Amino acid sequence: IVRELSKCILCGRCIRVCEEVVTATSIDFIGRGSYTHVGPAMDRDFNFSSCIHCGQCVLVCPTGALHERHYVSEVQEQLSRDDVTRVIQYSPLVPYALAEELGMKYNRDFDRMLNAVLRKTGFDKIFLSGAGTDILISELAETLAKKDKDAVRQTLIVSACPAWVKYCEQFTPELLPMLSTLKTPQQITGTIIKSVVPVEDDRKRLYTVSVTPCTAMKFEARRDSMTRKGISDIDTVLTVRELARLIKLYGIDITNIDPEPADEPMALRSSASLMAETSGGITESVLRTLALRSGIRDTDRQASKKLRNTGAFREAAVIIAGTEYSVAVIDGMKGLEKLRQMLEAGTRYDLVEIMACPGGCVNGGGMIAAGSKEAVRQRSKYIWQTDDSEAVRDPQQSASVAMLYERVFQQCPELSDLKLFHTHFSERDVLV
Repeated sequence: IVRELSKCILCGRCIRVCEEVVTATSIDFIGRGSYTHVGPAMDRDFNFSSCIHCGQCVLVCPTGALHERHYVSEVQEQLSRDDVTRVIQYSPLVPYALAEELGMKYNRDFDRMLNAVLRKTGFDKIFLSGAGTDILISELAETLAKKDKDAVRQTLIVSACPAWVKYCEQFTPELLPMLSTLKTPQQITGTIIKSVVPVEDDRKRLYTVSVTPCTAMKFEARRDSMTRKGISDIDTVLTVRELARLIKLYGIDITNIDPEPADEPMALRSSASLMAETSGGITESVLRTLALRSGIRDTDRQASKKLRNTGAFREAAVIIAGTEYSVAVIDGMKGLEKLRQMLEAGTRYDLVEIMACPGGCVNGGGMIAAGSKEAVRQRSKYIWQTDDSEAVRDPQQSASVAMLYERVFQQCPELSDLKLFHTHFSERDVLV
């Protein structure tokens, strides 16, 4: 997150959202009188503060005094070079969010039109981060399927939200042993790209870009644990706003272009990966995958209704093939205290999903500001309606997931044991 104090009008909206909604309390008023300004503790840079990079302050800032660090110029430079193989991935929500950002009406062909636009800007390969989400859901379901055979049940917390992970490392390190070691969909997809995408010759190098509705993904891509031999799996992360700016700079008319498919082996995704963009979606998708593996077409609709409900803390119990799974969803950080109380009281959940942004990625810091809770809810409703109408609803039904597991991973020694899809987390000391 970048501060431009010359634009700040001291309205205090960013301070309130950080304290009351995100509960990180990373920024406050500093100084007195005419010297008053907004900043982190000791007026240091955001990277030295307790900021979790969720971007909620960016969404509420009325003047643009807070914004994500822009990388459009860097991407433009790489697109103009001849010694680079350029690869881009985008999350399932990006086409819908981009249409909203450009003031257009979204339709089902917009995803394929976006592929054509990205090729026109100069990208050599285009992949769907949704394939990485499908892998995440499959691996979480596999972990739960093994857990029900264990004598002692331990709570597993999903680590797909990088803002929540940083929050956990700073404020609740006692929960770190419960965190899933699986990487986020962005990083899983980036790992596959850096492992299987060839470059034309030794003089070229691979340059990977990820487009996401989340500002915390920019921070995550720079983590030491997300690198191999000092090289990041993701070179640059763009928000939806930045992608819209890039398309406008190239003067491409997205309404007057022929749709094109993405590239194999990550050209397809299931609707479960889109579900993961809303709070509770990963949990629901994992339960659905477990049910499908047991020969059950769908999970308990009553449980799905509970998980899709409003409220900072939601829980449900589902019986699948004779095994009961207890799950919880934390929608925004305000529900975290309730979870800690439940865990301290001895309650054990099989799976807990935590999203730092209220509503999930549909209200991410890299999106256009929704403006109200109802607008965020409408975005989630679009996802649920799309899921109901999709033919491929689960990772097991996706041809791309089948190809990855049955062929790509088997042929690539680095990926064959799936260890590269896991990472580690540790307690983080920052300025208060």
